[in-house]
Amino acid sequence: MLKQENQDKLKINKIRHSLAHLLAAAVLEIYPEAKPTIGPVIENGFYYDFEFKSPIKEEDLEKIERKMKEILPSWEKFEEKEVSNKEAKEFFKDNQYKLELIEDLEKAKEKITFYTFGKFIDLCRGSHSDKPNKDIKDGSWKLDRVAGAYWRGDEKNKMLTRIYGLAFESKDELEKYIQNQEEAKKRDHRKLGKELDLFHIDEMVGAGLPLWHPKGALLWRIIEDFWYQKHLENDYDLVRTPHIGNRILWETSGHWGFYNKSMYPPMEAGQTLEDKQKNKKAEVSEEYLLKPMNCPFHVEIYKNNPKSYRDLPMRWAECGTVYRFEKKGELSGLTRVRGFTQDDAHIICRKDQVEDELKKVIDFTLFIYESFGFEMKDVKVYLSLRDPNDKEKYAGNDLGWKFTEEVLRKVAKEKKLDFTEEIGEAAFYGPKLDFKIKDVIGREWQCSTLQFDFNLPERFDMLFVNEKGKNERPYMLHRALFGSFERFIGLLIEHYAGAFPLWLSPVQVKILPIGENHFEYAREVFEILKTEGIRAEVDKSNESLGKKIHYAKQQKTPYLLVIGDKEVESKEITLESRTKKVGLFSIEKLLNLFQKEIKNKK
Repeated sequence: MLKQENQDKLKINKIRHSLAHLLAAAVLEIYPEAKPTIGPVIENGFYYDFEFKSPIKEEDLEKIERKMKEILPSWEKFEEKEVSNKEAKEFFKDNQYKLELIEDLEKAKEKITFYTFGKFIDLCRGSHSDKPNKDIKDGSWKLDRVAGAYWRGDEKNKMLTRIYGLAFESKDELEKYIQNQEEAKKRDHRKLGKELDLFHIDEMVGAGLPLWHPKGALLWRIIEDFWYQKHLENDYDLVRTPHIGNRILWETSGHWGFYNKSMYPPMEAGQTLEDKQKNKKAEVSEEYLLKPMNCPFHVEIYKNNPKSYRDLPMRWAECGTVYRFEKKGELSGLTRVRGFTQDDAHIICRKDQVEDELKKVIDFTLFIYESFGFEMKDVKVYLSLRDPNDKEKYAGNDLGWKFTEEVLRKVAKEKKLDFTEEIGEAAFYGPKLDFKIKDVIGREWQCSTLQFDFNLPERFDMLFVNEKGKNERPYMLHRALFGSFERFIGLLIEHYAGAFPLWLSPVQVKILPIGENHFEYAREVFEILKTEGIRAEVDKSNESLGKKIHYAKQQKTPYLLVIGDKEVESKEITLESRTKKVGLFSIEKLLNLFQKEIKNKK
């Protein structure tokens, strides 16, 4: 099965690579002055970067696509030719981008190959479709959009024009992908976050730092309360730690050297802002850093007093906000931020307890997913291992890495996880299991992570007294179930398209009195619901009932309670859901319906 998947992927990637060259050929026929640069395969398609004399627009894609279709029938096969550095430089003498690539190949002592596609010649390493005019099916591809891109991703370089294309093996696959993309736009958590008044990001506050509005903060609290309740039920203890830590802490943990690309520079804590503004030097310098992780703090709590083998395992959980450097251009809503709250926990245990604790965390992770409406079939697991050819990226010794990787692999197999091994994706201090969830339209989201650490116990000299009265080193498991509250809430918004199940909805019920003479009974109903723990609002606006219903449904409110003369007289309520009119209910029957639905996490 895996072999077939790899063959299918190789085939479509060859098609996408061929289309990238076809795009470049078409562009050069229409815009002979354009300079093509690079055109790689990407997920769902391809792109090619160009330098144009005059900018092109989205409207120009149609004529480029037409030209590609004109050229394609003549592309029966690709011809490969190895050339000398001199020949390559002569051919691309007017294209400084290709010359730079040729020089890189020269330095790396790699061979230089040209590929001829009909009349078009390009610099390339190869791997194309054998028969492009046969393999590239009508309707299976299209040009998608235009974007800006710095040459080689470096903002110091020239801004180029990137043309993206979509490509699949069949027309049906392309159409399905486009439909999913349209659905994704409707579900975009940034758009819905604004429409549902959940959060926003303000440049005055800072990029990548979300501000949570009342409904968004309430949604967060609902999720967090559930998180705390389930952690206490699963024998975790709660801890709390600061947002900043002394430089010495991060040097000891290894973050200072191994994780510095994701950390912010130190702040001087030995003087005031006023002192700094007056260019005064601190009498005693104290450097602190915003924390990128919570783990070193939990280690210090452990070390506060001696531990016995009887004390282990210790399971400490914290919803701790951390800060990691992200380039401004790479930030995206709640899914890529600079400050986020990890639903973090660290399990400190003996060697003989490791496997059981890992299994418990896996079970807990899957329980959490199920509680929020995901199934095992929606979960894909990746076993992230150290790259044995680049050991400088990682702390610790070979023996420790071998043991921890083997244990994670064994446990993943015993729990029958659908997992893939990824070399080079381990954390600097140990291997990990990463859990990704598929949402309702098939997109993968990185959420939970379970990391096995033997390095921090060594670096911080963590010990416990074993049953023989001797000091022994514990193991440390790092885990986050949501990953971060921000990303998980972003996932939930998009998964449910903002229409949360009743138990999650910040506003569960909207009470709609038709006129002022119905306000008193509406208030009575509100107080009853409030007493029973139902989150309700009364719409006291002067709008018509139709407009009130329309607005409540726009806000994705699960249930609407209409109150008019008939309801006041009978002391009942007309109930509507988001999608249909349900009928006339007594208060008692209504409460039973709500409580049953909430209990079943519907």
